[in-house]
Amino acid sequence: MEETQSLMRARRFFTQRREHASCSRIQARYVLALMSFLGFFNAYCLRGNLSVALVAMVTNPSSDNVNASDECPGAEITANVTRLGGEFDWDQNSQSLILGAFYYGYILTQVPGGWLAEKMGGKLLFGAGILCTSILTLFTPLAARAGVPYLVAVRVLEGVGEGVTYPTMHAMWGDWSPVYERSMLATFSSSGAQLGTVFVMPISGLLCEHGFAGGWPSVFYVFGAFGCVWFLFWLLLVYDTPARHPRITMEERKYIESSIGGKRKKIPTPWKRIVTSPEVWGIMTAHFANNWGLYGMLTCLPIYLKTVLHFNIQENGLLSSLPHLVMLVTQIFISYVADCIRSRRYLSTVVSRKLMNTLGQVLPACLMLAAGFSGCDAAIAVALLTLSLGFSGFAMAGFNVNHLDIAPRFAGTLLGITNMVGTIPGFVGPTVLGVLTNENQTFVQWRVFFYLTAALYLAGAALFCILAKGEELSWARSPQSVASIATQSLEVTSLSQQASVLV
Repeated sequence: MEETQSLMRARRFFTQRREHASCSRIQARYVLALMSFLGFFNAYCLRGNLSVALVAMVTNPSSDNVNASDECPGAEITANVTRLGGEFDWDQNSQSLILGAFYYGYILTQVPGGWLAEKMGGKLLFGAGILCTSILTLFTPLAARAGVPYLVAVRVLEGVGEGVTYPTMHAMWGDWSPVYERSMLATFSSSGAQLGTVFVMPISGLLCEHGFAGGWPSVFYVFGAFGCVWFLFWLLLVYDTPARHPRITMEERKYIESSIGGKRKKIPTPWKRIVTSPEVWGIMTAHFANNWGLYGMLTCLPIYLKTVLHFNIQENGLLSSLPHLVMLVTQIFISYVADCIRSRRYLSTVVSRKLMNTLGQVLPACLMLAAGFSGCDAAIAVALLTLSLGFSGFAMAGFNVNHLDIAPRFAGTLLGITNMVGTIPGFVGPTVLGVLTNENQTFVQWRVFFYLTAALYLAGAALFCILAKGEELSWARSPQSVASIATQSLEVTSLSQQASVLV
């Protein structure tokens, strides 16, 4: 009954939103969506630029044993390889350490970021996180020339700054996102990450070959500067909650607050209930599996294209960005579809989330298995890996917004916990790959990595289907809300008993 009343209330205000949206200024929640989209765009530009730049920074990266098994004879000629004389003589293990260092810092601020955003608001926390990473990115060339330990330290600190972004934004959507816009707003916001990856890879490749300051250093100067400029606009245009926004229309504010159940009161975080919740564990496993595939493509695909398929750096950057472009389109489209089928009652929230998550992890698993047998056919290999990551965008309307369904008050903390676990692939993945392929860059070794990724996708999909729920859980409600629900339940029971006596 409670869920039905919530759905009817949300549908009523969904209709009201359509009525007033056409005659008012741009909606404040859409401004937040756009600015957070650009924030994640910058975040992933800052995170991913090193994956491409590293190819130009090192001397013949991982090339000593590129054709150890002679699996692709002549590939270097047909692919038009450019051998760049980089500045640094770093082996595969050193490169894996550098690429994974970001995530050692990133994992530290996930839970604190979400918790702080729920208590003090997310505007300054989100903005400061990206500003910190932007400034440190400007110092990356200096750190690289000082030595591997300095570069690793800078990347760890960048991760510390950027670690607050996702949980902070989820906490803000807990206050800003109406029930039937959760999939669309949260997914569009985070899809800036995919556009950032699409943008950073080819542009980094171009800057490495034609940029200023010696080529590869310009990659870090350009994207660091962009992040600082974005921060200024974020401060001017974004506010923590609808109640604090000075320019929001009264109609939009009422619509948002009524849809989410009124202005939320701060209540203590139920840590024990959170960490023992099966629903949270279901999200966590799906999050881990998804990020293993995502981070694998982000940090390892450029190496695969360079060392196994032998593309030059410009081709490498362009092809590495293709999977993220497909994922961008997929997740924006599917988030709109998910909200439509929920608002029109074609599927319940929990069925919708499970369906989207299953499609977003089973399809990539199958394509990843097929990629293991693509051999030297570069076109087929790139197509399979592109579609694999692209279809994972379906999961953004599954596990990725389920935190807002089961505990909107604590969405930031929940995402902090699940993303903390989901960050582990960021440094474990490159390390595993380094162990598998160091001085042995062969299809056989890469195939092991692809099979492992597929297995994790399937496990994540299965556990989410078993454990996920679609309604707000009892421990996530305020005591007043729980008492009100209990009172309503007693009243209904009393009326039923009276009716049975009369009969």
